[in-house]
Amino acid sequence: MKRLHVHVSVDDLAGSIRFYSALFGSEPTVAKPDYAKWMLDDPRVNFAISSRGGQAGVDHLGIEVETAEELKDVYGRLQRAERPVLEEGATTCCYAKSEKAWTSDPQGLLWESFLTSGESTIYGEDEALARFRASGGKGESSPCCGAKPAPETTCCSGAGDSQ
Repeated sequence: MKRLHVHVSVDDLAGSIRFYSALFGSEPTVAKPDYAKWMLDDPRVNFAISSRGGQAGVDHLGIEVETAEELKDVYGRLQRAERPVLEEGATTCCYAKSEKAWTSDPQGLLWESFLTSGESTIYGEDEALARFRASGGKGESSPCCGAKPAPETTCCSGAGDSQ
């Protein structure tokens, strides 16, 4: 079963945690000094906030899957959407270990598709994603994983594992 993922950059993490905890009627399932996440079942959403220097507002949207087969299905949809795809493979991001890919809609809004395999003690940094984001999701700034027509190729596997 898939889950919608929403990540919002915030200026005031503590105030935002209080607000979203009241709105969702529950405390975060993950809380770090710069990040919080709620895994909600009603509505079924992975909602995350962070205060990591991004502009306040919606940072990105995503689709979280529970199985490798679901991830393969979503990757196929990304290919059919005819937009550049940054396939990262195994990576560490948001205090989690994941297999993921990124794309953007025609307006440049980033979409993350991912399967989480475990937790991490670090947030993780991602230079390939920073280049992809800087290109407006067009993939032009990444020499390795720019616009790839077929997501089966993973030239950046392990990006972020060394942090």
